[in-house]
This record gives sequence, structure tokens and C-alpha cells, in this order.
Amino acid sequence: MRDHCLCGQGEFEINESDFKLYYCHCSLCRRQAGASSNTATIVAAETFRWFHGIEHVSSWVKESGLRSDFSLSCGSPVPDPLRSTPYIRVPAGLLEGGGHLEVVAHSCTSSKASWDSIFMHGTCYKELPPDLSELIALLRSVDA
Repeated sequence: MRDHCLCGQGEFEINESDFKLYYCHCSLCRRQAGASSNTATIVAAETFRWFHGIEHVSSWVKESGLRSDFSLSCGSPVPDPLRSTPYIRVPAGLLEGGGHLEVVAHSCTSSKASWDSIFMHGTCYKELPPDLSELIALLRSVDA
């Protein structure tokens, strides 16, 4: 699947087609997304590659160590490395190239905005799991 940021200068490919998504409801993600939550998936770094535009990407590192990359040209969030893991976090809004998308988790539900009335289904974490391997395993699991 090949996709891009809002302006199209950042173009990437993911060699996967079905994605399990999570919502993060923390205040930092709400500010970054400009919405009630930030929705994303996590893909193996080996299945991801930039075609062009990486030179137009800048980063902001959160206090938690999580990184938020964005296009310098259009400001939209773009895929970024997930800490020191062999995974890439991909904002769900960039996934328009087809495939199946399914929400399976919500994180930081204890800091959800008071006006956020989304129906929470799937696994819910009150905070960001301290060991991201649990969330990664949930997102990377294959249904039998």
C-alpha cells in the first residue's frame, strides 16, 4: 500500500494491507491531532519505506519519549519510529490506500477529554502501557 501526507511530498509504502488501530486519549495526543484522540497503528519497520519527502519531515519528542513527526510542508502528522523498537507508528488518517482497518485498543482513557463521548470498544488502558510490547502484540496479532 502506498500513501502520502496531505501535500503529497511525503510518500511512503507499507507492505501490509490489514491494520489494527488504537486511539490515544492523552492531552498531548489530543493537541497533536486537534481532535478527541490520536488514532494510529504500528507496523514492522521492515515493511515500511519512504519513497520521497523524508527531508521535509521534522520531529518533536514528547516527555514520555514518544516522538511525533510531521511534514514541514503541510503540517500533517507522518509515520515515525516507535522509540528504539523495530516498529513504525503510522497515523491512521494517512491510510487511504485500501486494506481493512479495525480499532482494537484505547490508551490513556483516564485522561480522556470530558467532552469525548466515543464508544470505547476493544482493550482499554487507563494509561499508556509502560511496556509497549503488550500494545504492539495486540496490534500485530493475526486473527485465526
